[in-house]
Amino acid sequence: MGSAGILPALFGMLPDSFGPPVAAIAMQEGRRQHARAPQGAQNLNFMTDCRHFMTAPTRIRIIVAFAALYLIWGSTFLGIRFAIETIPPFLMAGARFLIAGVIMYSIALSQGIGKSSWANWRTSLIIGACLLLAGNGGVTISEQYIDSGLAALIVAVVPIYIVILGWASGMTPRPVPIVWLGLVGGFVGVGVLLGPALSFSSNGGRHPAIGMSILLVTSFIWSAGSLYSRTAKHAASPFLTAAQQMLCGGLLLLLASFATGETRHFHPNSMSILSLASFAYLVLIGAVIGYTAYIWLLRHCDPAKVATYAYVNPIVAVLLGAAFAGETLTMRTLVAGVLIIGSVALVITAQQLRARTEPAISTAIEPAD
Repeated sequence: MGSAGILPALFGMLPDSFGPPVAAIAMQEGRRQHARAPQGAQNLNFMTDCRHFMTAPTRIRIIVAFAALYLIWGSTFLGIRFAIETIPPFLMAGARFLIAGVIMYSIALSQGIGKSSWANWRTSLIIGACLLLAGNGGVTISEQYIDSGLAALIVAVVPIYIVILGWASGMTPRPVPIVWLGLVGGFVGVGVLLGPALSFSSNGGRHPAIGMSILLVTSFIWSAGSLYSRTAKHAASPFLTAAQQMLCGGLLLLLASFATGETRHFHPNSMSILSLASFAYLVLIGAVIGYTAYIWLLRHCDPAKVATYAYVNPIVAVLLGAAFAGETLTMRTLVAGVLIIGSVALVITAQQLRARTEPAISTAIEPAD
């Protein structure tokens, strides 16, 4: 498969501090736009500029949708930090995605697109395990040990994992030198962050090396799940796909909560107003509105522009953590952030440019019945 084949996965790297695979959603929207395009324009349609996609949408709606995508998904890291102050991590994450999944599934039913096969549900269960149980669960647990902004920076290495796994699995060609430069730069950035914490010593009652290690492992699992989502069969509707994965992932996270004994030590009366408000924000704004804005943008704008959230969100997360949670912005964090985010931008941009000149052998995946 040519390098263009990996682009939908790169477009979906950093949703909502690890949520349903927007790579698959991007794939579905790409197929839908491809099918609507004239035969001679189909190969170029997926990379067309925003103004060619948008007829009814106004410029102000595009701007508002992008602002929502950047701010909402960039703020979920801080929302998680506040929510788990008085709510157990797995319980919070499981309830969050279960409720959001019910809401989105209800919307899908109201639009007459709630039909799905058992094969689709099986796929959603596998992806929910990789992306929500491992991915989002890892983020949530890690924020017990590290700052929310730091978590966002480490999660930003996911596109780098995707490129390496795509090449290792034969899904994409060997990375070109400029991409290798981005890969090396990203891991150097991670090393800059991780270096002082390698002693596993406590920092004010927290153990940053534990949190970073959890994120590096779960980010790898998330990346593998994202690649799997590209070849698996999904429901025809991207809204229904996201809903199914939220439902499956939410149930798995709740099972993890029961298995780890969180519920035995949890007392609802101990929840603070801040945690409850943050939880409601993560469900309604972070999940439902955030994914709605993302799907809408994919239908009306160039996916390459939508992909910019992958390196804007970590910046938003770091700034919000410093402004509202008193998280410290050290020179080491700034240097590492520049290395990681710059490397991710370099990798994504290089892949986009290569895809424009090297058509994929096959990027189509037939939707399931």
